[in-house]
Amino acid sequence: MRVIFAGTPEPAVPSLERLIASPRHEVVAVVTRPDAVAGRGRRVTRSPVGALADQHGIEVLTPRSAREPEFLGRLVALAPECCPVVAYGALLPKTVLEVPRHGWVNLHFSLLPAWRGAAPVQAAINAGDEITGASTFLIEEGLDTGPVLGTMTERIKPTDTAGELLARLSISGAVLLESSLDALEAGAVQPVPQSSAGVSYAPKVTVEAARVNWHHPALAVDRHIRSVTPAPGAWTTLDGLRLKVGPVVAVEETAQPGAVEVRKDGVYVGTATKAVRLQQVQPQGKKAMAALDWARGARLEPGTVLQ
Repeated sequence: MRVIFAGTPEPAVPSLERLIASPRHEVVAVVTRPDAVAGRGRRVTRSPVGALADQHGIEVLTPRSAREPEFLGRLVALAPECCPVVAYGALLPKTVLEVPRHGWVNLHFSLLPAWRGAAPVQAAINAGDEITGASTFLIEEGLDTGPVLGTMTERIKPTDTAGELLARLSISGAVLLESSLDALEAGAVQPVPQSSAGVSYAPKVTVEAARVNWHHPALAVDRHIRSVTPAPGAWTTLDGLRLKVGPVVAVEETAQPGAVEVRKDGVYVGTATKAVRLQQVQPQGKKAMAALDWARGARLEPGTVLQ
């Protein structure tokens, strides 16, 4: 089947790799977000999906808007039968959605209708879900509302960060996406409308929303930090400067919310319930380091409180 793949970040790469290697499908082009400035060198960089397409000599389309007439014209000329999508990052208008006869098939990293939106993995961890997964569905004009083609499940481990869970889902989800395309081509799948019950939303996590609230219980603090690791990254402040915080470990002792205690075996911070032990931190303008190394170098005074 002739396909045009739409995707942008690293989690979309396993799906594109699998479709490129598939004997049943031909990837005739890739749609990805325009090249962007990234890194400390502020270099213009191709998206991970675009870079992989370049390596395989596949045409790359980078419209600034999916509503551009030139983009629609190129899609029509390429005549895809189906367009698989993984984290493309832009809305698709009806005129574009109508081009492939088998539609646009989105791989979404949740068990729909749970956690529709941009950050389903982060939301699942933050909510304390024990099970998540991935779904393939036919894209409509609504937000992740289309009928479902297939699903797979994945257990959320107690120590999973969003990055770790997403890495697993991107690999197993690639298998699901390929099998969904195979079934569509063979006429062996019937799209199932999503239930109106159990709908929840997962908006993009902003940097401000990633701030740690030490007045929450230790369990909530742990989930929150893991849900925004590695991006955008949990943070707090000390003396008005930001301090990024990696995953923590809850302990039995208690302390006032935000209060820091430096011991020989680690750095502890109080929450609304138990204290937590910091493992890795990143002071503003510096590299990440072990929390104990940071605390010794910073010479924290007794009574120090993270805000």
